[in-house]
Parts: sequence; C-alpha cells; structure tokens
Amino acid sequence: MTMKLPLSLKQLVIYLSLLTIGGGAGLFGSRYLFPQNPWFRELRNVTMSSPSETAVSNPVGGQVGATVGDNMNFIATAVQRTGPAVVRINATRKVANPISDALKNPLLRRFFGEEEQPFPRERIERGTGSGFILSQNGQILTNAHVVADTDTVQVTLKDGRTFEGKVVGVDAVTDVAVVKISAYDLPTIKIGNSQNLIPGQWAIAIGNPLGLDNTVTIGIISATDRTSAQVGVPDKRVSFIQTDAAINPGNSGGPLLNAQGDVIGVNTAIRADAQGLGFAIPIETAARIANELFTKGRVQHPFLGIEMSDLSPNKKQQINQDKNLNIKQDVGVAITGVLEHSPAQQGGLLPGDLIQKVNGKQIKTSAQVQKLVESSSVGKILQIEVNRNGEFQTFKVHLGAYPHKK
Repeated sequence: MTMKLPLSLKQLVIYLSLLTIGGGAGLFGSRYLFPQNPWFRELRNVTMSSPSETAVSNPVGGQVGATVGDNMNFIATAVQRTGPAVVRINATRKVANPISDALKNPLLRRFFGEEEQPFPRERIERGTGSGFILSQNGQILTNAHVVADTDTVQVTLKDGRTFEGKVVGVDAVTDVAVVKISAYDLPTIKIGNSQNLIPGQWAIAIGNPLGLDNTVTIGIISATDRTSAQVGVPDKRVSFIQTDAAINPGNSGGPLLNAQGDVIGVNTAIRADAQGLGFAIPIETAARIANELFTKGRVQHPFLGIEMSDLSPNKKQQINQDKNLNIKQDVGVAITGVLEHSPAQQGGLLPGDLIQKVNGKQIKTSAQVQKLVESSSVGKILQIEVNRNGEFQTFKVHLGAYPHKK
C-alpha cells in the first residue's frame, strides 16, 4: 500500500533533492542557488551566464570598472595596477665554507694532509627576493636581508628585462635597503597610507616566494603596531603590520597592497617559523628610510636605551620576579631595563619607572614610545614623565645615535 505524503512534505523532498544536486555540482550549482549575492560572485569569481551583467560589486566600496565575464575583481584590478612595478632580485654573496673552517682542526687535518686544501675556503650563496620600483629612473626598495653583504644584484622586471642593480644603501635596523638600476620610464607603485589601517581590511601581497615569480596572495590586516619584541626580532626598530596573507621566503621586499592597489607596507619573511602569519614594514617607515639611504647612503636612528613592557596582572608578576622589581600597577608601560651609558641612564630613568607621557602625549603602549622615539632625531630632547613609586617626575633625555654592531 502506498502512503501519500502531505503536499508540503513532497515539496520539501523535491527541494532537498535539488539542493543536493546543486551542492554536488560545487560552485557550479551554487551559482544558481545564490545568483544575486555580490560577495559570493566577487570572492568565488563565479562567471554569470548572462553577459549583460557587467559591473562587479566591490566589497570595499564602489565599482572596480571591470566585467564579470572577464573574471575581474578588485584583487585583480589592484594587482594589474601595481604588479608591473614589482621586481625579482637575485643576490649572490661569498660566505665562509664551514667544512673548510672545520678542517682547521688538527685532528681532521690528519685525514687530508697538511698541504692540500680539499674544499674551497669560500662558497657562493644565492638568494631570491622581491622589491618594487619607486621612481621611473630605477630607484627600487627592498629588504636589507635580501641584499645584505653584496654590492650588486640582478634585477628582473615583470616584462622580462634584466638589469644589474647597485646596492645604494642598507639599514639593518629597519630591514630596509635600496637598489638603483640604469633605466628610464619604468612603471612605479603608488604609496598609500598605513596609519589608519583597521584589522579586517583586505591585504594583498605580491612577490616571488620560493622562486615562483609574480605570485599573488590575499588575506586581511590581522593587527597593527606589532612591536619588534612581540614579533621576535628585538634587534629591529619597526612597528610591524601583521597579516594572514601568505608571505614566504622570496616575498621579502615585495609590496603589501590595500584593496585599491596602493602600497601600505613592505613584506618581510623575517620569521621562518611564522606559519600562517606574515609581517610588513609600514610604508611610511620604509619610504622615509629609503629616502635617507638614497640621499645620504646611511641612516642614523635616534636611541633611548630602555627595555619596555606593556603591563597586565600576569606580566607585572613575571617582571617583578625576573627583574627583582616592585611594580604595583597592573596596566601601563613599564621600563624593565636601562642600558649602561645610554641616553636613558644619563637622563635619570630607572628600571621600574612607569611611563606616563612623552613630550606631553599620554602613553598607553610601548609601541607609542617606540614610534615617538623613531620619529624624532639624534640630539633631540624628549621630556619623559614617569610614575616612580607613586611620585610623578619628568626627565629630559637627549637622544643619542643607535649603536650599530661592529
């Protein structure tokens, strides 16, 4: 005997069957289920069946000026705008051969003889990175670690042309370097603004990761103002942009773009273990350093000479135990160390001081202090107000020059 189902239940069964068929077709089926969803069409790059639909909705606002039929979206538009100005940089450098050094051991020399040198004393190390063109006459910005310890590099443009590049200047403190090639009428990038970035905004990276030229990856701005200590590179002087756009070895020196294709940062694969995390130097910092390197050949960084930490109840307890201090405040910025013979020590600052203001500006994070110091100059005076055991005091500190490693 056949049992009749209610009409509404029949409709439900038919609907679920169609949904399953559509779902089994993957994106093909989904295009019929969600034909009017602009986010779905934009992010999945689905080609609509009707050629009359020409305008693609841009989730960051406005139209991108391209057709769906051409498979264009705001990412492709941004990349087309900036991509021609992104270059590959091949660097070669001579480094000591560790095997040759090991043979200086007299025990090992017995196996090879005293007169023969079975291995060369030096070996050639090759590396690939990225960069981007700042000016039509061949000024290029990249990472310092891409071109470190070499005077010339090979620069390859997206159109295939290759030039010998001269390394004009390197600043290891910010990991910024500049290269010059002899060429004219080159495509250039447009410098954007990283000062007002908000986590969640689009981030597009272009570079040559792992030797794969002109690779584009996309993600979002994950965070801003990551200090060098937070990133794990305390020897640098940068407040990093954090992104989840894939950045791997070879991406270093390439641009990080916003949704309009403007450069907001310089990608740096500075942490080899940063799986799923990428970091970029804010473009304002990189452009300022690049300008000094092109004009002066070197950069002098203002130096205060303190170690700082953003406080929390747990952090306060850890600092007090590790540094033998008696910090009582749970929030704020604590000075946890003062370097000997530094401007901070000469100015009277002490470990345990809680920074309240710098030049009259209220301080809430250590990143603010780092930015204020870096945006100043050698020889300038900073007025630093601190809370020392409940008493507020102001100290005048003459900034010195950052001591470079010899």
